Amino acid sequence: MKIATTIAGALLGFAFVIFGLLVLLQIAPPPPPFSEGSAPAHFMAAFATTGYLQVVKVLEVLGGLLVAFPQTRRAGLLVLGPILVNILLFHALVMHGEGLFSPVLLVLVAFTLFLAWAERAAFATFLGKQPDPQKSSPVKSNP
Repeated sequence: MKIATTIAGALLGFAFVIFGLLVLLQIAPPPPPFSEGSAPAHFMAAFATTGYLQVVKVLEVLGGLLVAFPQTRRAGLLVLGPILVNILLFHALVMHGEGLFSPVLLVLVAFTLFLAWAERAAFATFLGKQPDPQKSSPVKSNP
């Protein structure tokens, strides 16, 4: 399990760092514009011209770096989780489902869910739930 979480964390982190840097450093050509007057065009016009997109991309790079290392993975998931939810909502609501099932997005969601599941005990504690001592201890003590 440790190897799988390390690989998933490294790949998820790498993806978000690369996607963030591509936009921040303007390495890749911009995607083709959406048709004028459409909901995605309005959304992206507000998103890109206000500087909001740059902030999100900086958070993607930061979250990607954090999730890549096991010691900071939980913090990385807390940063990347809302970003991934917003990406899903953009495709579901603004794009009316277009791109929602793209392979890259599905892999990012799968890695995120796997890592969140692997860290579920820590997140349960964070949410105020006390871990069950009988479930967490593999050795039972004799009375």
